[in-house]
Parts: sequence; C-alpha cells; structure tokens
Amino acid sequence: MVEKVITLENVSLIDFLGTENQNIKQLAAAFPSSKIISRGNEIKIQGKTPEITKINEILSSLIEHYHKFGKITHTSVNHYIAADGDSEEEVIATSPDVIVYGSKGGIIKAKTPNQQKLVDAVEKHDLVFALGPAGTGKTYISVALAVRALKNKTVKKIIISRPVVEAGENLGFLPGDMKEKVDPYIRPIYDALEDMIPIEKLKYYQENKIIEIAPLAYMRGRTLNNAFVLLDEAQNTTPMQMKMFLTRMGPSSKVMINGDRSQIDLPTKVKSGLVDALQTLKNIKDIAFVEMKAEDVVRHKLVKSIVEAYTKAEEAKLAAEPENKSVDQNNRPIKMAEPREV
Repeated sequence: MVEKVITLENVSLIDFLGTENQNIKQLAAAFPSSKIISRGNEIKIQGKTPEITKINEILSSLIEHYHKFGKITHTSVNHYIAADGDSEEEVIATSPDVIVYGSKGGIIKAKTPNQQKLVDAVEKHDLVFALGPAGTGKTYISVALAVRALKNKTVKKIIISRPVVEAGENLGFLPGDMKEKVDPYIRPIYDALEDMIPIEKLKYYQENKIIEIAPLAYMRGRTLNNAFVLLDEAQNTTPMQMKMFLTRMGPSSKVMINGDRSQIDLPTKVKSGLVDALQTLKNIKDIAFVEMKAEDVVRHKLVKSIVEAYTKAEEAKLAAEPENKSVDQNNRPIKMAEPREV
C-alpha cells in the first residue's frame, strides 16, 4: 500500500472540505479501495498507485477550481470524479491572466509587462525567441505556456531541450544512465514542471513520452508534430545546431527559443547559434522576438540590482576599450595582441 500526503495551502478549509468534510467523504466514497483522510490542512491518501494517481489528479483539479471560484460544492466534486480530473470546464473557466494553476493550487501568471508580451507573442506566433538575462522568467513562463497547451489539448506533447555545453554533448564518458547524465543540466526544467504538474502525473507523462526532456543532440533527424517545443539556453548552440533544431518544426507545433546573449559559454572562435539566428531571421515577419530586461527579474530583489550592476560594468568596460581591441562573432570583447619591438 502506498501513501501520499497533500498539503492545502492558501485555502479556506471549510470552503474546500465542506461542512464536516463532506466533500472529502464524497471523494472517498467514489474510491472504496483507498483511504482518504483529512486532518487540518493535510489530506492523506492510502491505496494502490494507479488509484492514488487518479485521486491526486482529482484533488489537483478541485484545488484549481477552488482558486477560480472560491468554493467547492457537492456538484463540483461529482463533476471532477466523473471527468477523472480532466475537465473541459477546467479550460473554459481559466481566468484570462492565469497561464496555469500550480500542482499545489498556486496561480502562475505573467508578473511583468515583458513577461505578458511573451505570453501574448506565443498566442499569436508559432515561433518565438525570448531573450534576456537570468532571472527574468524566460524558462518558467515558457514551461507554464507548454503545460497550458498540453492541458488545453492544443498540443499532444511537450518537448524541452538544452545544449549540454559543459559535456560537449558527448555524454558517453559520464557515469550512469541517460537520465542520470542529463539531469544536472536540465534540473531547472524539472523544477518548473514539478511546480505545475503533480509528481505522479509528471512521471506518467514522461514514461509515456507525452513530456520529453532531452539534450539538443537527440533532436537530430526528428520531425516534431503537434508539440510545444522549447529550446532553453539557446545561446550555447552553434549555428548548425540552431538550424537543425529550427528545421525540426512540424505541423501544429509551437516553438520557443530562450537565450541570454550575455552568458555564452562557447569557445571564442565559435559563433553562437542564437546570435546567428537573430541576424539571419530578423526580417521574417511571422517570427516574434521578445526582449526581457533587468526590470523583469522576478527572483530575490537583489538579483535585479546584481544584473543591472554587471550590465553597467560591461558597458563601461566596452566604452573604455582602446581602438586595438575588437569583439568576437558573439560581440564579446577580445584583446588584440600587443605589437612587439624588434
């Protein structure tokens, strides 16, 4: 027997659980093979894994419903039990400014004007570039948009990729299986997904290839149909890798490319595929480019100040560069060799 505990956060217990926990008793009656116990703000589920997964999905949907409407009723519980946690009402009732509801019922939405521009751009375009410094929400908003598209059934799967620069995309020498080799590089993606999808459901999605997370090298030769495709950390692709990725785009797909031109980790003589793509594709009207700034940083308040300080320092350094210095293909300053006396 497996046990799972769900903690209710930011909810009125009487409005969610019902008088004398009637809503939870109603849910428990629909799954007689499992035990569902409510104590304070915790709901404990005991039973076999498949049934626990279903109950957890229904509770996640009920939490979303509560945050939309402020109350759970007998009819609401019946509705989600009948729909097995996946209801058309869930899509229709979503507030316009909410992207998705998190796995614990929290609201995930754009927090800055530029983040909202990114959301709007994805709704209107099939290919969007999101550019800007760390902490501006590029990855998090992109993953939320992908999860929304999957929940709304506008795509059949999510595919998320990153270039594994530190290992040179040659993962064979690293210990462990494929997942263990790649996990350190794509951990931020998992963190975002776990905020938005219950763990059991996320595991189910991955096991059934509904959500795929893989290094960029594994995209070669594929055509990505009916999918929301995200390339993160795109500044560390080469032009050839970027072209390969862009040409994977299939019918009924959405593609997002995220990158930070100030954090290119490629060798000096290698041009960034992101920088190259921005120059090559800038005149194609059906592609959207959204620029994030330091004011879009949504991490700790100090991060915004840190980003601004580094930006000013880099601008001052470039302004002070003597004429015998230049920039590389990625607009990074390089020092020319000093002339020697002979």
